[in-house]
Amino acid sequence: MARYTGPKTKKARAFGEPIYGFDKHFERKKYPPGQHGNTRRRRQKSDYALQLMEKQKAKYTYGVLERQFRNLFEKANSKTGVTGEVLLQFLEARLDNTVFRLGLAPTRRAARQLVSHRHIIVNGVLTNIPSYELRPGDIVSVRGKSQGLKVVKDSVGGKSDVRKFPWLEFNPDKMQGVFLNYPEREQIPEKINEQLIVELYSK
Repeated sequence: MARYTGPKTKKARAFGEPIYGFDKHFERKKYPPGQHGNTRRRRQKSDYALQLMEKQKAKYTYGVLERQFRNLFEKANSKTGVTGEVLLQFLEARLDNTVFRLGLAPTRRAARQLVSHRHIIVNGVLTNIPSYELRPGDIVSVRGKSQGLKVVKDSVGGKSDVRKFPWLEFNPDKMQGVFLNYPEREQIPEKINEQLIVELYSK
């Protein structure tokens, strides 16, 4: 399966949340998509449907494919700690997600493109793998000649404030950030019920 590149508002409406960030179109239509709009009576979802929807929401939010997501879950399940929380920590430690959280890109999709196009350096080494897993203490920076890119300058100069992500530290002058540690569950702002994902994979 290829990575999703379709309408973002439609997908956000399917999950009932603006998973790609603020969306004025979503704010006007917060009900699921469909030709009958909000007038259609919808059946109550089964437990399996709720679990599957939560997994899909996490996948689309972080831009992860099914096999990648399953592998991350298996890795989280083998670690000590609460499996669902460890899974979210691994997702947050992805390089593309961290580039987005640092404010170097306006969206995760844009952050993934920055990484893929060889604009990002990790610990002094050019890294073009969006799924690269960061470890506490890793330094993420924008490649020297890429610091003048309009998308980067606009994003850094925008409204993004890395201080709301206490597991990260950012120096806008150097366009360099540090992944301090794995975040606690209450620090992660995504509205994902990770326990439902654990229940789905535990069947």
